[in-house]
Amino acid sequence: MHTVVVGTNGVTASDVLAVARGGARVELSGEALAALAASREIVEALAAKPEPVYGVSTGFGALATRHISPELRAQLQRNIVRSHAAGMGPRVEREVVRALMFLRLKTVCSGRTGVRPSVAQAMADVLNAGITPVVHEFGSLGCSGDLAPLSHCALTLMGEGDAEGPDGVVRPAGELLAAHGIDPVELREKEGLALLNGTDGMLGMLIMALADLDTLYRSADVTAALSLEALLGTDRVLAPELHAIRPHPGQSASAANMLAVLKGSELTGHHQDDAPRVQDAYSVRCAPQVAGAGRDTMAHARLVADRELAAAVDNPVVLPDGRVESNGNFHGAPVAYVLDFLAIAAADLASITERRTDRLLDKNRSHGLPPFLADDAGVDSGLMIAQYTQAALVSEMKRLAVPASADSIPSSAMQEDHVSMGWSAARKLRTAVDNLTRVVAIELYAATRAVELRAGLTPAPATRAVVAAARAAGVAGPGPDRFLAPDLAAADAFVRGGHLLAAVEPVTGPLA
Repeated sequence: MHTVVVGTNGVTASDVLAVARGGARVELSGEALAALAASREIVEALAAKPEPVYGVSTGFGALATRHISPELRAQLQRNIVRSHAAGMGPRVEREVVRALMFLRLKTVCSGRTGVRPSVAQAMADVLNAGITPVVHEFGSLGCSGDLAPLSHCALTLMGEGDAEGPDGVVRPAGELLAAHGIDPVELREKEGLALLNGTDGMLGMLIMALADLDTLYRSADVTAALSLEALLGTDRVLAPELHAIRPHPGQSASAANMLAVLKGSELTGHHQDDAPRVQDAYSVRCAPQVAGAGRDTMAHARLVADRELAAAVDNPVVLPDGRVESNGNFHGAPVAYVLDFLAIAAADLASITERRTDRLLDKNRSHGLPPFLADDAGVDSGLMIAQYTQAALVSEMKRLAVPASADSIPSSAMQEDHVSMGWSAARKLRTAVDNLTRVVAIELYAATRAVELRAGLTPAPATRAVVAAARAAGVAGPGPDRFLAPDLAAADAFVRGGHLLAAVEPVTGPLA
């Protein structure tokens, strides 16, 4: 099994994906263990002094004015975890919780939190045992970290609350720890706070969304090319020299992908045959501009994610010179903004994708295709309602594109009076990505059918490869009306599983 070693300098997006989705094992480097021990010595020295230090010998948030005596400090740390584990609503996905735990471990291993090495090792042990704390949908405002979600994870370390075992069964966390030989953690000064103060949930969801969107944007370039081909459009608008004079990298990459898919097609270039038109519609002609802008948005989001992956987010932090200082680095604004930005870009890509599908189905705009791509229009409805479904998905995505980060709701008796709502931005982006996959799948379903209905003209080799692979995967072709939901589900699985790209790239080469 793949192993990810966590040191003091952060982790990579690939590491997060390996642990969250691939079940990779986690090990702590010797450097990380040494840094943990060194920072713990600093915290313990401060704890022994009579002067109050936030998070070490005081209460938290609006209650930070109370100095806590030594005999109550262990109880203080337990209490913050128990009281903050206040989430409600449905459980969040296993991969999200694993990313959340792994990214908190990443910060702990930086040596900036004052946590003991034994606590960090317990965090790694829980991940390696396949134990997944039960974390709920609601409870994070994206400031002071993803407090409730991280608290539910810390609760599991303490052997309290509920967690899911590697068999998928939810049981008391104490039972699961015992079954895997893991001792519950007895938290000491600052450790409860250090396990809660991070942007780890929203960051983990950002990294996974970027991985999924990378596949989806390349897939959307393929389906856009198939739609252009089915509509007898022109590929001249994809020429590299046209995109070079507006030098957005994403736009050029998208145009190049579409051009590679269309290479060798007999269907393109017929836009002035029977019903001459000077230009294709925007949804066809401007596909690279819209998809390209989304790609460039992703590039900016990756930059933010990489910076967060290198960060040590906690409050207070242990600095290299031995100071323990309060700060505001737990504020989720940088991550929240790009999560919202990606949801906007995804909604726009879905919108232009749906417009191409609608054009394929409209006999007045499809340049000779049958109404709704039906076998016997009137008797058959064809893909009429498939487009309805696609439109419903797009409409939902437009609602999900409303920024969460533009909102703020005060909390903690006005101590935490401006919050990021980054967790909410991440949750709605996950839904948007899921919906975008279905939207692209419906265009694939319509475009492959439309291409096959263009008798007498040979599609591009890449198109033929896509059609053949889709049909082999159960994505049915033209014919009389049938129960359509299973066909659309097959198309969704074809896109979601990366099979569309696997079919096309042996012909085109790797798409950008």
